[in-house]
Amino acid sequence: MKFSNNPIEQKSFEFALDVIQTYKSMLGQKEFVLSKQLLRSGTSIGANIQEAQAAFSKKDFAAKMSVSSKEARETRYWLFLNKYGQLTDVPVDDLIIKNEELIRMLTAIVKSSQSR
Repeated sequence: MKFSNNPIEQKSFEFALDVIQTYKSMLGQKEFVLSKQLLRSGTSIGANIQEAQAAFSKKDFAAKMSVSSKEARETRYWLFLNKYGQLTDVPVDDLIIKNEELIRMLTAIVKSSQSR
């Protein structure tokens, strides 16, 4: 599904859809707390990117993208807890890889926008 022509918008949207599916799988295994945290932070990445697109200044843009980067890092934490804490047997390796890509992209965008 095509959401946007902007790569970071598209990747964050696809990631959010994957997070939603993972959340549903985790619920099916009776994991309610960590799954909710993952859903919240994983879908927040793209929401903050969308807010950044309507920023009223370059500083505001950098701040919104920075929040998105922080949400991506929080999401990584929840993914690692699921994987290594053995709370469920829901596979998250692909999500971890996609999340790392988002973190790299967001870090580059934040650094670039702050140096202008």
